[in-house]
Amino acid sequence: MSRIPVAVPDTALSVAGVTDYIQALLEQDPQLSHIWVMGEVSSANDRNGHIFFTLQDPEASAAIQAVVWRSQRPKLATVPTAGEQVLLLGQIRVYPARGQYQLSTLQLLPAGAGLQALKRRQLYERLTAEGLFDEDLKRSLPTYPQRIAVVTSAQAAAWGDIQRTLQQRQPGLQVLLSPAIVQGAQAPQSIAAAIDRVSQDARAELLIVARGGGAREDLDAFDDEQVVRAIATCPMPVVTGIGHERDETLADLAADVYAHTPTAAAECSVPHLADVWADHEDRRQAVKGALQSAVQMHYEQVADLRRRLEQLRLDRHLDQERLRLTWQKQQLRQLVNHRLQTAQQQHRHLAQTLQTLNPEAVLKRGYAVVRAERDRVIDNAKQVNVGEQLQVQLAQGSLTVEVKQRSP
Repeated sequence: MSRIPVAVPDTALSVAGVTDYIQALLEQDPQLSHIWVMGEVSSANDRNGHIFFTLQDPEASAAIQAVVWRSQRPKLATVPTAGEQVLLLGQIRVYPARGQYQLSTLQLLPAGAGLQALKRRQLYERLTAEGLFDEDLKRSLPTYPQRIAVVTSAQAAAWGDIQRTLQQRQPGLQVLLSPAIVQGAQAPQSIAAAIDRVSQDARAELLIVARGGGAREDLDAFDDEQVVRAIATCPMPVVTGIGHERDETLADLAADVYAHTPTAAAECSVPHLADVWADHEDRRQAVKGALQSAVQMHYEQVADLRRRLEQLRLDRHLDQERLRLTWQKQQLRQLVNHRLQTAQQQHRHLAQTLQTLNPEAVLKRGYAVVRAERDRVIDNAKQVNVGEQLQVQLAQGSLTVEVKQRSP
């Protein structure tokens, strides 16, 4: 396919030409070659003796890159420290390879605590007083989670690092993404909303909140109060992996486990499959050893009992016990016979006494029992009146008689 020729304007510049033009404008400007700048150091990195840092204006949300060359460090009144307010004397220099400009520091004077650092310190003290960072509130992570939720940017390298690490450690693990903006003015609200989505969904057993490395000011969203509270009130354990090894945010302090990077957060969230298998083998060997020890101990106990039985001569003991039982049986039989004879004699004596006291025997000898009304026995003539009817009980039968006369 042929292309239509395009006419190039005579004024067109190359990329290098544009950069050279901008460099000439900035570095030849007398105002910018010796300029005082007030700002807050948001991040500072030492590289081979050179200090690269960011100077920001928290009120205006503006920032500029700065550098202290190694040869200039001994001449400074102070070195740039994150969170400190400084007064910088420097000159604007252009870095052509990246098309960026930066402040080359000539002198650096302390100007007190930075506003951003002060706000962060005040928020830290207030949330600490509320107990949001208490170690007693930290929850342990599930040993073998089946679902993990991740709050980060879907376009960030951190998301790819986490996916890759989790897949390597436990293939088949279900990972749920709750996307969020992780940098800029909208980031705090977006991160808090993403955490709330995970809480409402309730499928995950563990939450990872992550962001890759960058300048310190790029992590300001994770020092925001609504993000910290969202992590502290999340119903499931939270692991944070934010920035680099040296970075620490308030979100890290509120999390149950604080890992320094997204990859480290993924690594501490799930055990490696090889480690799980090794642990299983260790437990299997431990159980096998315990069973073998128990079986061996029982074998030894059985052998000891067998030896003791052989020493006891049970046949002799059985003969002695048999003789003892025979003797006891004879004694018991004699005792029973004796008691039976005594009882029989007592029975005969009682039968004779009963026969003697039986009223019927008295009646058979010619006596009678006289009764008045209501079966009242009469034994005195004074107990009846003339004309009263009485019942006379004989040995055989009874009579009804009427009193004609009574004698005392």
